[in-house]
Amino acid sequence: MRSGSTITRVKEILERSGHNLTVTPTTGPSTAGAIAREQIAAGADLVLVAGGDGVINEAAEGLLHTDVPLGILPGGTANVLAMEMKIGSRMERAAERLEEFKPRRISVGRVTFAGGASRHFLAMAGIGLDAHIVEHVSLPLKARTGKFAYWVAGWSLIGRSLPQMVVESSGARRECSFALLSKVRNYGGDFEIAQEVSLLDDRFEMVLFEGRSSVPYVKYLAGLAMRRLKGMSGVHVSRTSGAAISGVNGRPVYLQVDGEAAGCLPAAIDIIPDAMTLLIPPSYGR
Repeated sequence: MRSGSTITRVKEILERSGHNLTVTPTTGPSTAGAIAREQIAAGADLVLVAGGDGVINEAAEGLLHTDVPLGILPGGTANVLAMEMKIGSRMERAAERLEEFKPRRISVGRVTFAGGASRHFLAMAGIGLDAHIVEHVSLPLKARTGKFAYWVAGWSLIGRSLPQMVVESSGARRECSFALLSKVRNYGGDFEIAQEVSLLDDRFEMVLFEGRSSVPYVKYLAGLAMRRLKGMSGVHVSRTSGAAISGVNGRPVYLQVDGEAAGCLPAAIDIIPDAMTLLIPPSYGR
């Protein structure tokens, strides 16, 4: 969360551009969607979210199947959407550039769990290894150190066996320990796992990583750093509009959406075309 002085400066920048703003702070987790719906019902023609991917994800739930655009004022630990669109990390600079951005209709992803509950996502769904890290990251350490807390949670898996899952998609069936279904190339602000996908696409890039222990992930991390994941042994890349995923041998397999813990398998993931409007820099997707 950004300081009150930053929000005040952003408000001044936007008001100088002719925007009539109502600033409504969230009051806790899972409140941003309800706030967005309330503001739209009151006549808002634009919703700006100042925060990280988790808050953006929550707010997007309130904008689905409306014509009201969502604009991003980046905050948070690693704002993947802002990095993906090259908005940057400075909230004030994003506010200054807002008039450049264009409203574009985009698809969103949807996760449906066995009981019928569902979650939507703008950027990605990760299942297995990365979701385990998200589920077990130390929140106090995250508050103090940001992304370093995720590395600590990740290195704690070294030498441990990893839960397996079965991914069924487009008639193929594979077993793996980490699955990523993504609509963005940026991952965590530092890497690119998916290589050929865009927020403007109506399909996911799906990347599956095999490995019964964490050992192969040392190789995968090196391949990721050198941008050589595609074609690497144990890594499978494809395009898909959805997948059905279930765990193996009863071990819990966690799932995250847009960097937030979402639950456990089994689950089905699909895509909803023409789901919402997002303000996007004109250079994105060229």
